[in-house]
Amino acid sequence: MAESTLGARVAELRRRRGLSQKELGAAIRRSESWVSQVERDVLPVERLSVLQRLADVLGVAVRDLRPEAAEPMAADRGDGHRPGSAVFEQLRLLLTGHPALEQLFGDESDRESEAKLTELRQRVDLAWQLAHESRLVEVGSSLLELIPDLEHAARSCTTQRPEVLTLLSRAYQVAATAFTRQEEVDAAWVAADRALSAAEESGDALSVVAGTYRMAQAFLRLQRLEQAEQAARVSVAALAAQAASEQPKPEVLSLYGSLQLMLAVIAATDGNRTAARSGLAAARTAADRLGEGRNDFDTEFGPTGVAVHAVAVAVELGDAGEALDTARTVDASILSPERQARFLVDVARAHAQRRQASEALEALLNAERLTPELVHTDHRAREVVRDLLQFAGRRPADELRELASRAAVTP
Repeated sequence: MAESTLGARVAELRRRRGLSQKELGAAIRRSESWVSQVERDVLPVERLSVLQRLADVLGVAVRDLRPEAAEPMAADRGDGHRPGSAVFEQLRLLLTGHPALEQLFGDESDRESEAKLTELRQRVDLAWQLAHESRLVEVGSSLLELIPDLEHAARSCTTQRPEVLTLLSRAYQVAATAFTRQEEVDAAWVAADRALSAAEESGDALSVVAGTYRMAQAFLRLQRLEQAEQAARVSVAALAAQAASEQPKPEVLSLYGSLQLMLAVIAATDGNRTAARSGLAAARTAADRLGEGRNDFDTEFGPTGVAVHAVAVAVELGDAGEALDTARTVDASILSPERQARFLVDVARAHAQRRQASEALEALLNAERLTPELVHTDHRAREVVRDLLQFAGRRPADELRELASRAAVTP
């Protein structure tokens, strides 16, 4: 079986175990149709958690199904070419230990000017703007100075301390987001925890929920689905009554809807079609009440945000046709470059599932024009490039070969 495809390996091992496609699907919480598509090599299996589940049921090691997955984290992250690794290593070290220990021994009369609050707010807003543009190296560089400045200000300010703590929570949230996108999920977890602590100390309950949302994102990227779901569900439960009220705060609807989208993605990742649809429906209701034009807690939540998540959910569930039908109705131009690029990557994934190589490549190139860093480093985008190289065989198109070179992807 060494030279066979993943689909052929799965089919052969399933038959050896005496399982039907329906029985194998049920054992790994996927549909019979999903198994059929995998065995025909129509649907690539990208996630380590799904590969591990398949391997467990089939009684083999993951490397027996997909040899290149023997060291999946290194392959997916592309550590050897990831830009800004030195910056994020410095940021990781910044999170180590007490954030402002020397100030505990300082002179209490040495108070910094509270006039810096406006400047600090502008710097936090800029960090989030850079994140929405997927300029993560610049995000990391800005945070190396911003976080210490905010930590010191939180210990120096008096009357404006709650607002400084809220800004500090937002800074740690953007750090968590950047670390998550860099696949540095353990550091993202630490940053999200710091964001929660600062938010709770500030007395801003919604900032606590926002911090929990960032932590759930890190858990999801770690494939710790139970922890991600728990974090999201607790927050949804806390906001449910306010979200259902006659006149809910827009910020509540944004966080509530974003968390429902998180639950939908978690369910889709786990192959739970019913729960994924339920999460999308709840998010769509919240978005319809909220409308477009807001970006509360940097969530970009609204009807268009729900639509692009619906595409992502359909791709995760293996419903490529549905994903592409939905994508054709979406005008993502009102979203940030980062969110637009992720949408295009999902479109590319859907085309790849249907072996529509030229359409998948076009979507990836459009995403690259928006945010090169995302396409060159995101494991989903890189997986599509790898699939397209395999589809092309020995003579890939020049555009594909050049994209693979820029993203340091090999077949």
